[in-house]
Amino acid sequence: MRLGFPVKIIARSDLRSHDGRRWQNRPHLSVSLAYVRDIFLYLQRQRIHMYRLSADLAPYLTHPDLPHFHDQISECEDELDAIGQMAPALNIRLSFHAPAHILLNSPNPHHVLRSVAQLNALAALLDAMHLGSEAVIVVHVGGIYEQPEQARARFILGFRQLDPRTRQRLALEHDDRHFSVSDTVWLHQRLGVRLIFDLLHHQINNPGHLPIPQALAMCLATWPPGQTPKIHISTPATELVRDRKSHPHPPRLNRHSHYVNPFTITSFLRDLPRMRDFDIMLEAKACDLALLQLRRYLHTRAPDVVARYHLV
Repeated sequence: MRLGFPVKIIARSDLRSHDGRRWQNRPHLSVSLAYVRDIFLYLQRQRIHMYRLSADLAPYLTHPDLPHFHDQISECEDELDAIGQMAPALNIRLSFHAPAHILLNSPNPHHVLRSVAQLNALAALLDAMHLGSEAVIVVHVGGIYEQPEQARARFILGFRQLDPRTRQRLALEHDDRHFSVSDTVWLHQRLGVRLIFDLLHHQINNPGHLPIPQALAMCLATWPPGQTPKIHISTPATELVRDRKSHPHPPRLNRHSHYVNPFTITSFLRDLPRMRDFDIMLEAKACDLALLQLRRYLHTRAPDVVARYHLV
């Protein structure tokens, strides 16, 4: 089992995830890839073997009003190939997570076309790195709009507008408000798209009262033999929240904690029945620091979990 984290390196403020300059300063994919190379070296030193790349890796790549950014992938062919060779050599599994504004089920056709273009571009980046099928782009179904049934049907239409290679890169995740594991299973049955299980989302949004092991197994079963599924794990923030008038409020359950609760994660892993292997993306605000803290805890307090899952 590999543990991973998304995008930002908290322990090292000098390591950037991408070239975040504004378009006037001519940011470029080549700069982002140099940053990624340095991140890989950090991951190697920390023995971390999964990482979510920034979706802004190639700045303004599909911006309709900035065509001079559109050729970055071809301009960085050699650099992308080098990164693509470096990742498996260091046993680093890579992925993207589509930004929230990407909506394949939007009722606005223009919005769908922009979403399709951006997903095709993310897939083209992974293809240019020559990465295997486990390097996925995670997406959500989208909004409810009129009715859930219509929203799911529009997702199917949007999915079918993607390039075939992009469809092969996609992995669909249920969310904490609108679409549950059962909804994504329904879409998998019609599209064949692989599914991502998210522990916190399922704890918040589970209208069918599916037990966690059953929901997890349903998602893992959508991955073909020979591919290792990945899941998302986070725990909710518990800190007091104050509004603009300094009035106290409880935190929203869907807000990720900075460090994951190790007791929750240990119990989740220890109580699962035997099932196929999977990797874990930790979605915690402390990113790499949260991963390192959890790994230390598991090795010192839960060696049975480490041994059972061959945790690296």
